[in-house]
Amino acid sequence: MKELFTALARELEAGRGAVLCSIVSSHGSTPRGAGAKLLVCAGGKTTGTIGGGGVEYRAIQLAGELLAEGRSQWGHYSLTAGELAEAGMICGGEMRVYFQHFSPSDRPPLDGVLELLEGGRAAWLLTEIQDTGWRMGTYDQKNGLRGLDIPPARLTPLLGSRGVLDEGAPLLYGEPLCRAGTVYLFGAGHVARALAHILALAGFRVVVCDQRPQAVSQAWFPEAAGLVCTPFQDALAQLPPVTAEDYVVIMTPGHEWDYEILAQALGTPAKYIGCIGSRKKVAATRDRLLAAGFREAEIGRVYAPIGLPIGGESPAEIAVSVAAQLIACRSGRLEAAGQAGGRSGERSGLCCK
Repeated sequence: MKELFTALARELEAGRGAVLCSIVSSHGSTPRGAGAKLLVCAGGKTTGTIGGGGVEYRAIQLAGELLAEGRSQWGHYSLTAGELAEAGMICGGEMRVYFQHFSPSDRPPLDGVLELLEGGRAAWLLTEIQDTGWRMGTYDQKNGLRGLDIPPARLTPLLGSRGVLDEGAPLLYGEPLCRAGTVYLFGAGHVARALAHILALAGFRVVVCDQRPQAVSQAWFPEAAGLVCTPFQDALAQLPPVTAEDYVVIMTPGHEWDYEILAQALGTPAKYIGCIGSRKKVAATRDRLLAAGFREAEIGRVYAPIGLPIGGESPAEIAVSVAAQLIACRSGRLEAAGQAGGRSGERSGLCCK
């Protein structure tokens, strides 16, 4: 989402228009559901996707026409037999797409959108659509509703985990702009570099922390929301307070530093705490935490070995494994640490022996 709106802002700042194609509702089998977006810019350059294939091709063609004409429009698509086969689907599906034309004068509303995308807190994008055009607003807990005037009875249902279309008058569409929570990634090695990139693609806000100045480099982590160089001994004290919406991922250069971060992280309400390492290291860390006075229930919060059991060994494969576990945690589909399987197939929760 950040990449898409940044690209849109860049086009408008350059004095060019663009068309944002958003799926606002879908029924049956479709490659993407409500909330999927495709930005079509001058010259046919695109960012994002609404599912690919024939439907996306037709959408790009229509968006190009609307860009030339400077107007917005609705689009309705039913997947053909060929498109269903291409997508590996059996049953038909329909998508309703809003083609939202932006001109350079529409740049101001994007400031609030980009601000929220950088903020690391839950926020929603709201669009009012009428025959005469559209207006855009945002909602987050700190600032409330901005840009639109929507009564509470209509606003509340729009603030869900997925895109919602309210076909009242005026028509309203609400969708999550960014989810709450930051991934605090401790250690800036090869796995961390791959992981930060994958997490950014998946819409996570990532802050990387390491005590090696040469490691926390913008060149290595171009998509990170923050880079922090500080000793591991008190690293969490140098960061904003970790909340119940945040994730702590530990993959420092050494066992001692992993332990230091774990001991600090267990004192936070973090939504997720994961630590990379072998079964032997996991067992040793567990015993050390017990000796330091941590209770079994506290230690059992930790996912270790980290990641889902996909059998990977390279830095990129391990990063995919960890990212998958974080996505499952964000979506509410991850079991408690003491019940879930690590990459080794053994029990997690620092219980491997």
